[in-house]
Amino acid sequence: MKYTVDDRAIELGEYIVENNATVRAAAGQFGISKSTVHMDVSQRLKRVNPVLFKEVRAVLDKNKSERHIRGGIATKEKYMLLKK
Repeated sequence: MKYTVDDRAIELGEYIVENNATVRAAAGQFGISKSTVHMDVSQRLKRVNPVLFKEVRAVLDKNKSERHIRGGIATKEKYMLLKK
């Protein structure tokens, strides 16, 4: 059986939901680009598995709403390290 892009989209979607992962984390885990992950979970997954797509969308929307907080924490840690 061949491994198709639709299979990859489902696998990525399951990984994101199970691990509450970001697009960047999923890309790193699978060794593909962020653009590919985004394309798979936003377009292909919607066509192949709409139920999983909704779950992934919820995780990605949550990650997006928390993005500014993670950035602020990273900046704070950076300057704390430089201060030492």
